[in-house]
Amino acid sequence: MKAQDEDRILRVWTPVILRTVLAAAAIVLIIGLLAMTAKPGEYVQHFRAVQANARSKDYGDFADLLMRAWRGNPRSIMTVGLMILTLVPLARVAFCLMFFIKTRNTAFVIFTAYVLIGLIAGVMLGRIG
Repeated sequence: MKAQDEDRILRVWTPVILRTVLAAAAIVLIIGLLAMTAKPGEYVQHFRAVQANARSKDYGDFADLLMRAWRGNPRSIMTVGLMILTLVPLARVAFCLMFFIKTRNTAFVIFTAYVLIGLIAGVMLGRIG
């Protein structure tokens, strides 16, 4: 692959990919909001259960989350939308890291790798906690 092709991918296609992911997240979140307005009592009931320290049944694996979202569960749809939204900064930092590795800018490679590791650790710790 030529250097010009790599530059075009990093400089032109990166914003396109990020905007597409952002638009997909916005669409899923809007669908989740519309689903919430269709079933307002379910959200209030879940909120009151959380206030009363009741154990939430929403936690499970990713496949269960996707199945609940597919079936129209508003909270699951919103969670999937927020997960997609989380990909935007992760993708941006990953693309920057690739660009800095290509330009061999050691200081920026180290700083960007540090930020990417922090973002990934935050996502993983958020899933655990």
